[in-house]
Amino acid sequence: MNKKKRIGFIALSGVRAHNAELTKLGLTLPGFVDRNKIIASLPSLGLLTLAGLTPDKFQIEYHEIADLKALPEMPTDFDLVAISTFTAQFYEACDVADFYRSKNIHVVMGGITVSSLREQAKEHCNSVVIGEGELLWPEVLNDFERGSLKPTYVANREFDLADAPMPRFDLLDPEKYNRLTIQTSRGCPHKCEFCASSILLTPHYKVKPVEKVIAEIRAIKKIWPRPFIEFADDNSFAHREHYKKLLRELAKEKVRWFTEADVRVAEDEELLSLMRDSGCQQVLIGLESPGRTSLDGVELKSNWKLRQQDFYKEAIAKIQSYGVTVNGCFILGLDGDTYEVFDSVLNFVRDTKLYEVQVTFMTAFPGTPLYARLKTEGRIIRDRAWELCTLFDINFHPKNMTVAKLQNGFLDLVKQLYSAGETRERRAKFKRMLKTSPHFGRN
Repeated sequence: MNKKKRIGFIALSGVRAHNAELTKLGLTLPGFVDRNKIIASLPSLGLLTLAGLTPDKFQIEYHEIADLKALPEMPTDFDLVAISTFTAQFYEACDVADFYRSKNIHVVMGGITVSSLREQAKEHCNSVVIGEGELLWPEVLNDFERGSLKPTYVANREFDLADAPMPRFDLLDPEKYNRLTIQTSRGCPHKCEFCASSILLTPHYKVKPVEKVIAEIRAIKKIWPRPFIEFADDNSFAHREHYKKLLRELAKEKVRWFTEADVRVAEDEELLSLMRDSGCQQVLIGLESPGRTSLDGVELKSNWKLRQQDFYKEAIAKIQSYGVTVNGCFILGLDGDTYEVFDSVLNFVRDTKLYEVQVTFMTAFPGTPLYARLKTEGRIIRDRAWELCTLFDINFHPKNMTVAKLQNGFLDLVKQLYSAGETRERRAKFKRMLKTSPHFGRN
């Protein structure tokens, strides 16, 4: 009887800022540390999905790199290693790939970052997978069995989420995570200059069938009876009627969940009611800036973000009146930003009674229009410094202030936004609002 080939799926995750002062603040400020922990504690849904596509004739394992590095030595009893990584850990991923290749173990790298940095990645692995991995993984496995892995695998069509496999959630220890992820859609109808999400893999917005999403929820419940779910979507609810059907079914599952969307969700009261009744705890919305000048040109197709700015305050109030908290995300260092932006963000957060807030630096991720533009303009401080793509480090020259002013203004803002007093007041405002909201009572 032939011994099963062993495949190790290794996820590079757990991004942390390089800025020492910001990291120190993250250890003490409640708002910031909450989000920091969340970012670090998500498993790689992409690798779990590929694991779900892997036939039983292979023996498979899933590992987070932090867990492997905590061992006396890295495990080497694999025949094939598949690696996925965040951009900030790209070089660490390359080191891991080099290690396994030095042990004569075949290495495949893929995901959004590798798809954008394919030529660099090729130097460290046997094969790179470019595009949507579900289309290519069966071919990779067939070639691996025959001993004829190709250097590059490129998706030449779009993947239909109706064919999505069940991710191998059973490979996870739920005690290690504060939430688990499910993808209900892929892509985004907008094209923001800075976006490094699945829009780089697929040009069209597409949704996963409701029955598949519910099946995944139930698979997670087998390992975690009352889970907290994050929809790993770039923009949930863009196809409203589909999501209304999904949320009606989701309400039966009695789970708590979180997702990302745009402000248009506030336009549909039926949708908001369904979000409330199906267990939505929070929706993260990329507001980017309170200022019109800063928003101008951020969305490349139709300047959509700028056109929504007048609706921001009304949208936040409407969504939160249903008991669904809003996590408003702001990007500091946009081309329209001056030093006044820091006070503007603070005042906007206070005025709108946002429950939660996330601030990041404008970040030029590889493969994005923003990176291409800033490089052409000579504004990238250090080329290929992918380790600084943490969202909390600066690697570009701002247009209307110095790097030092951007850094200092950001730190001062963080100290105020995430202070115990500010955080406590945001929570209190939300609770006071709910007492008089006509939308909060569950049906």
